[in-house]
Amino acid sequence: MRSEATTVDEYLAGLEGGQGEAIRTVLDVVRGAMPAGYAESVQFGMIGWGVPLERYPVTYNSQPLAYVGLGAQKRYCSLYLMGLYMRADATARFRARWSAPRALDLGKSCVRFRTAADLDLPLIAETVASVAVDDLIAGYESARPVRRGGRAK
Repeated sequence: MRSEATTVDEYLAGLEGGQGEAIRTVLDVVRGAMPAGYAESVQFGMIGWGVPLERYPVTYNSQPLAYVGLGAQKRYCSLYLMGLYMRADATARFRARWSAPRALDLGKSCVRFRTAADLDLPLIAETVASVAVDDLIAGYESARPVRRGGRAK
């Protein structure tokens, strides 16, 4: 479910019932753990945190370099943790350390959940806090070399 909201407050106002409660709880955890330098906004129809274009304008899609995303889908909520791509073993370590009452429902970097109780919130906070802006940029550059003229290859 892609939201047409343009601000985080508008996004939150459009949520109902359990999804709204779950998103607000996870939002508080992510905000509390977010390293300095990331900007919160509505990106790609969900709440997102990324590297502002003023700090790093050379991205493949001319959008802020995404770090974390949080959104409500039709039947579940999603938390996108791009930091799981930063180290080769990060996803395996995340899976091994998961200790929520519900089994981990993880795609490539997307944790799917219905309620905040489905999540290992301390592990999520630790994961969010683990990648500084400079580290995200370095990881992006190593995965996507930039050519002269400032455009990604």
